[in-house]
Amino acid sequence: MVLVGASNLSALMLCSRKLVRYVFYKRCLLRNLCTSSAEPETIATKIDAKIRALSTQGNIEEALSLLYTHCSLSLQTYASLFHACAQKKCLQHGMALHHYMLHKDPTIQNDLFLTNHILNMYCKCGHLSYARYMFEQLSRRNIVSWTVLISGYAQSGLIRECFSLFSGLLAHFRPNEFAFASLLSACEEHDIECGIQLHAAALKISLDANLYVANALIAMYSKHSGSAGGYDGAADDAWTMFKSMEYRNLVSWNSMIAGFQLRGLGDKATRLFTHMYCNGIGFDRATLLSVFSSLNQCGAFDDINVHLRKCFQLHCLTVKSGLITEIEVITALIKSYANLGGHISDCYRIFLDTSSELDIVSWTALISVFAERDPEQAFLLFCQLHHQNYLPDWYTFSIALKACAYFVTEQHAMAVHSQIIKKGFQEDTVLCNALIHAYARCGSLALSEQVFDEMGNRDLVSWNSMLKSYAIHGKAEDALELFHRMEICPDSATFVALLSACSHVGLVDEGVKLFNSMSDDHCIVPQLDHYSCMVDLYGRAGKIVEAEELIRKMPMKPDSVIWSSLLGSCRKHGETLLAKLAADKFKELEPNSSLGYVQMSNVYSSAGSFTEAGLIRKEMSNYKVRKEPGLSLVKIGKQVHEFGSGAQYHPHKGAILSQLEILIGKLKEMGYVPELSLALYDTEVEHKEDQLLHHSEKMALVFAIMNEGILPCGEKVIKIMKNIRICVDCHNFMKLASYLFQKEIVVRDSNRFHHFKYATCSCNDFW
Repeated sequence: MVLVGASNLSALMLCSRKLVRYVFYKRCLLRNLCTSSAEPETIATKIDAKIRALSTQGNIEEALSLLYTHCSLSLQTYASLFHACAQKKCLQHGMALHHYMLHKDPTIQNDLFLTNHILNMYCKCGHLSYARYMFEQLSRRNIVSWTVLISGYAQSGLIRECFSLFSGLLAHFRPNEFAFASLLSACEEHDIECGIQLHAAALKISLDANLYVANALIAMYSKHSGSAGGYDGAADDAWTMFKSMEYRNLVSWNSMIAGFQLRGLGDKATRLFTHMYCNGIGFDRATLLSVFSSLNQCGAFDDINVHLRKCFQLHCLTVKSGLITEIEVITALIKSYANLGGHISDCYRIFLDTSSELDIVSWTALISVFAERDPEQAFLLFCQLHHQNYLPDWYTFSIALKACAYFVTEQHAMAVHSQIIKKGFQEDTVLCNALIHAYARCGSLALSEQVFDEMGNRDLVSWNSMLKSYAIHGKAEDALELFHRMEICPDSATFVALLSACSHVGLVDEGVKLFNSMSDDHCIVPQLDHYSCMVDLYGRAGKIVEAEELIRKMPMKPDSVIWSSLLGSCRKHGETLLAKLAADKFKELEPNSSLGYVQMSNVYSSAGSFTEAGLIRKEMSNYKVRKEPGLSLVKIGKQVHEFGSGAQYHPHKGAILSQLEILIGKLKEMGYVPELSLALYDTEVEHKEDQLLHHSEKMALVFAIMNEGILPCGEKVIKIMKNIRICVDCHNFMKLASYLFQKEIVVRDSNRFHHFKYATCSCNDFW
């Protein structure tokens, strides 16, 4: 026996470990040698699977990068890549893949399965000419080849090509449900007669009951129901089709709900959704979007509170289902709350709760909700959008300009205009049109003209916008001169602007000529808006008989606007009996509006019939109809000041009333006589004068004069915005005040602008 020392033991153990490693290495090498022939196949399979997974996830660039750095793929993997390119509409990637595939193996294109996928990719990406070329070159085609090309033409709206191919298909194959569904989708936007023929063809081969075909038929009939032409949608073929289905999927329910919504049958759409939900049928994003839109339609005609409650219930469902995270659903929810009269703070709260989920489309939708109801908040949201580094598009800017149109001065519109130039949208025709409108509504006609003159490309809306701008500022002569320079055929809206311009300054003869020329020279049939302008034109000029005769001869039933125009004219010219008729007609059409009651009360008060005026006010109170209080806004420095009657809540009320009394005294010396007939009550003369003295626009003017050193528009212009029409007394007051202070006073009331200068007004007293 040999004894081993400690040092020798260590050396032996080291040698043993080396021997173990060597044996292990040799075994591994042998195993690798044995399996070396299978390794490339395993790697290729893994690459194939990886590329298919990437293409399914939509990561096309990564999938193609992996393909180009490795070997060829299986037919299924190539097909999945072409399918992904079709879904994402990546034509360049699809063409590059096609070229690569042919370069690697030209014979692979003989496989019909793969060729159909390539054909589908070109169709989905809109490259129909090459898709048709490929189709014509095929030595063998199957039903899929025909259907793919038919679908491609259908998506592009080429209905003639669709039916030509369909005829060719019938000669070789029995068409399947996908071919019918594609053709019917093309008929949605075009000829209903072709769609009816397709329905008959599907019926012959018993495909009309197929789920895809039936859903397509519902969509087609819904879009054409009640449309002009030979098709009579009164029978509601979409609903008949829906009821006849033995089996319905979610698309069937969504198509029918969307069909009702599309035709303005919002109540039916909401009832169908209720039935659907109560029977345990699920819903998705598309369902909710249609139902929200349907609620908006219902709110215009029915009890607003009922539909607001339905909107709240839908809100609960969106939260419960988890669809509240969908951007489109959030946007539709906010719009519905706003359209149905929900509190604006509720809309903002929803926005804040989900703001991290929103994109530029949702921001724009929210701004549009606030644009009319709270323009200041809309503008602040637009600024917040900038601060959070969202990139506004042309539509965002157009909504921001819509909000700016409600401000007293043009400063906000100018700020948005500068951003439009900075972002490179200054040549956009839509935005230029919005700028024309915004500047005009803010009182700066000169800036509207500048934008119009600098436009490189004007469309019909551009000309109409400028004509409307001249109309609301009382520049009828400029409007008529611009009309004669129009480089494009006028439309119905053009004549509304022109007739309105003539009405505002009393150009009766010119207005009559324009009205007659619509049908004689331009083949435009006058609509309600045109008749309303003509009634207003005759009425302002005191031609009440002509206005009444025109209403009797109208080919359509007069609306509330026409009766309100006649009522205002009767009040101005003291036609009490006709005013009573007009007021009754107006109240029938607008029972919740205070205008009919207020105007009739004023008619009686002006005639000294204070008892009858009191009865009208009592009737108004009994029906719980409220008059909108008169408010006036004026901007001093960077702050907008609001005035109600008597400046009740203004901190400088005492000083304002004191200065106003002094001003009244000076104006009386110049010939100002208060219009006491406008006082609503049978009181002493002094009390009647007090009623007129406290009108909000007078308060705003005095406060502006007291702070003329910091007026935003310069020392020569005072801008006042009023929510209702300016009265006769205030109109006379402003004319004399403009002469006394040697300043231009611009008052924007609910109808138009009044430019007071040197004791005259731009309206020539025809307001």
